[in-house]
Formats: sequence, C-alpha cells, structure tokens
Amino acid sequence: SLSLSLSRKPVNMASFDHLFLAADSPAIATRPSIFNRTYLVDGTLREWTGPCEEVRSPILLRDGAATPHLGCYPMLSKDASLEALAAAVKAYDSGRGQWPTAPVSFRIAALERFLEGLRHERENIANILMWEICKPQPDALKEVDRTIKYIHDTIAALKTLENAQSTFVHDGGLVAQIRRAPYGVVLCVGPFNYPFNETYTTLIPALIMGNTVVMKLPRCGVLCHTPTLTLFRDCFPPGVVNVISGAGRETMPPLMASGKIDILAFIGTSKAADALQQAHPKPHRLRVCLGLEAKNPAIVCPDADLALAVREVIAGALTFNGQRCTAIKIVFVHQTLLEPFLQQLCAAVDALPMGLPWVPGTQITPLPEADKPAFLRALLDDALAKGAKVLNARGGQVDRTFVAPTIVYPVTPEMRLYHEEQFGPLVPVRAWSDQAEIFEYMASSPYGQQAAVFTHSAGALGPMVDVLVNQVSRVNINAQCQRGPDTFPFTGRKDSAYGTLSISDALRVFSMRTVVAAKDGAAAGSGLVAAVVADRTSNVLRMDYLF
Repeated sequence: SLSLSLSRKPVNMASFDHLFLAADSPAIATRPSIFNRTYLVDGTLREWTGPCEEVRSPILLRDGAATPHLGCYPMLSKDASLEALAAAVKAYDSGRGQWPTAPVSFRIAALERFLEGLRHERENIANILMWEICKPQPDALKEVDRTIKYIHDTIAALKTLENAQSTFVHDGGLVAQIRRAPYGVVLCVGPFNYPFNETYTTLIPALIMGNTVVMKLPRCGVLCHTPTLTLFRDCFPPGVVNVISGAGRETMPPLMASGKIDILAFIGTSKAADALQQAHPKPHRLRVCLGLEAKNPAIVCPDADLALAVREVIAGALTFNGQRCTAIKIVFVHQTLLEPFLQQLCAAVDALPMGLPWVPGTQITPLPEADKPAFLRALLDDALAKGAKVLNARGGQVDRTFVAPTIVYPVTPEMRLYHEEQFGPLVPVRAWSDQAEIFEYMASSPYGQQAAVFTHSAGALGPMVDVLVNQVSRVNINAQCQRGPDTFPFTGRKDSAYGTLSISDALRVFSMRTVVAAKDGAAAGSGLVAAVVADRTSNVLRMDYLF
C-alpha cells in the first residue's frame, strides 16, 4: 500500500483565472485576424458565399470577458468539395496531365518555390498555432521548422531515388528500366494537434511523386493553413493542389463515394477512417495511409534510473498537454519502485509551469478542443468511482480550457482510462511485478504503436524487446515515445496505423513501381529504347542525373 500523503480526491473546479489573458495585455496586439472566405480549387481562390465558422481562441480573457475572436473559415458544402475533386481529377487526367507526366525536375522546382515562400511565413504560422491551438512558442516554431526541413529532405530523398533508378536491368533476354510512377488523386486529411507538420508529411510526398491532391483542413487548426493558400496557387499548376474546409461529415464522404479518390491519407480516429473507406465503392482499389490512435505504455523496471524515467515519462506524457498520438498514455511501474517513482513524478508534474503559449518556460497550455475538458473529466470520474485516486496536489483541477496535469493511481482493467486513449494531461499509473501482465496488456490492446522501457539490465531488456517488437512498431529504450527523426519509419500495428511514413517510405506509399521492358539486342527493342534515351523524348525513359 502507498503512504503518499498526496493521495486525495480532486476538486471539481479550480481558479486559473490569473493564467488567462488580461484585457489590456500587450499580447492581444499579436492576435491573428484571419477572416478567410476563400478556398483553393483549380488554381483559383474562390470566394465562398455560404456559411462560415467563427474561430475563437482557447486563450480566454480573465474575469469571464469575451473569448478572443481569431477569424473564420468556409464551411463548404458537398457540391463545393466535389468541385475540388473534379479539379484534381482533371489535373491528373488519368495520368496524362501536366503534373504526372512532367519531368521530376519540374516537380522539384515547384516544391522549391513553395519552400522558399514558406520560409517567409515561418513566424506568422507559428503565431497562429499559438493562438489557435495553444502550442507553446518553441514547439510552434519547431513545427514549422520541422516541416521546412521535411520538404527539403524529401526533395533530396527523391533525387537519390531517381538517380538510383536511372539505369537498366538486363535479365531473361530483356532490358528494362524500373521506376516509380504516381498513383492518382489523393485525399489528405490532417489532425488538429500537428495541423501543419503532420498534414505535410503526406501532402508533400504525394505531390512530389506526381499525384494531384485534395487537402481537407482540420476544423481545429484550420487558420494556420491560410498563409499557404496563395503559395499553392502560385507554385503549382491549376488543380494539382485543392484545399477545402468545413465539416468532415459534409465534405469527405461524397469525395469517397465518388470512387475517384485513389489514395486516402488520413490522420485521426480508426472509427472515422473505417467510415471513409467503407464509403468508397471499390475499396479494393483504394490505397490507404492511416495514422490513428495509440495507448503507448512506459515500462519502468526494478533497476531503472528514477530521475531519468520520471523526466522522460513527463516529457512523453505531457508535452503539448499529452495531445500527441506518440504520447505515453499509461505507465507501468515495478512494485519495488512504485512509491519513490510516484513521489518524484507528482512533485515534478506539479512543478510544470502552466500558462499561455508565448510565456517563456510554459509547458501546460489551454486545451483547444471545446469538449476535451469534459471528456477528460468523465475518464477521471470513472476511474475514481472504481477505486483510483489523484495523487498530485494540483491534479484534477479544471478551469475552463485549462486542465491541470493529473496523476491517477491505481488504474485497473475495469476503468476506461486503462484502455481508452485520453489524448490529454491525464497520466494513469499501474504497478506490476510480473512481465506477463504487461505483455498481456499489450496483446489485448487494440493499439500497437510504441512502448518505452526504462532499465539498465541487458539481461532484462533483451527478452522484453523480443516480445514488444511483435506488439508495437517502435521500442524506445530509456527514452520517451516519439516520432522522428523523419528518416525513421513511423507506423503502427492493429488500430494504430496502416502504412509506413518516413521520408523515403512516404515516397513509396504515394507511388507504384512500373517497368518499361524490351527485347535485349533487338533493333526494335533495346535499340529503340536507346534512341529514346539519347534523343530525350521521354521524361520516364532516361539516364540523366539529378544534382
């Protein structure tokens, strides 16, 4: 049993009013004002005359004053979304369009122009991320910087891939060149928590491989894309990039039901992904790349370095308020370390600075989803009703969009928090004494993205890794669960993902292998191919080198 003096029932509400924004704060002058009533279709920013959705910041004013108004965006209709799809279909033109048939160098040049424009929008986009989804300033800048690096590295990876393919294979009396070709029309759907970076991890490889795209913006995190609309219009041929916004249930099912989407790149919930796939009339022809839920465990072994484990668990569980698919979402602590681990964890969590995104050192910020505090409250109430306690002094406290990080112990299989992804600042903890319990949890979980193991014993770690790699896609040793670097494969098992995203893997996800073959040594075979290469009459059959 625990002797923690902090064990207690949480209060329902707290006052974090001092953390919110004063009405006369100079920071209000930095608030974005983006009243966007346009959407990008066929190379044109079309004016939307239908309903628009107001965007209000989760950064509230003190004393219950009005919520800061950031702008608005179009709530497009079914017909408007189908217009965007028609533009993408026309631009692809069954593989005959300018973009899919263009030289790779042409597509790279377009991405480089876009990249240059994006660099000029860095601070603007980061500021929007702070106000719209309350991402701390260092993380907001990092999200934009990481996206810029991702585009740069994707261009470099494509050059490497193309140069490796600039050769011919002689086998079985045939000569052949094997390359990768675009797949068709892609629907890219990004999440709210990394609305910029994660959207681009599918958008950029889809584009550079020669596909055309309809990009559906998330309803929370939509405004950060507004500065890029003119860049897309000016850097790409008409119809190659089409950008829509609005209610997902209104805009996306008609796109899928048309049967004209060739690849679905979706980051969200498995329930929504299933519904979209089922709406496609020919699902066997639909390629999917899915980033879905996770319930990543941290496993603290008897010989773990406590200070290291606490530090990494906090970073893994509470960075951006735990609103990451890669976040640590349950912590298994060996019984022998339970009390000192929890004491250190509670003290460190209660010391995390809460505040507004631009305040230096802030780690806990307001939650951007309007219904999230109530959802977290329901998970916590369910756990408390079934025997759990809140251990840290600040835990369980809620004031409007602020939810204090909360340590919950002990969590048991009867509790929702044991199984469900919380996607917020709740940290459930469970003691363990037999590894079999952890392995059974992993095997029975519907998720399988990552795990973090804290130990200094090679004898304990080796067998544990051998089991975990068959349950998750990444095992982190004495480190938090995370995505990156982007050269590493990012995927998952079961309901956590389908398809693999790294810089090089993504190029393959959004393309397919094609072979051009001819009889070796025949004038009408390899001789004709040689003439095509020499005369440069094809953008596919070639031997040039991309520098």
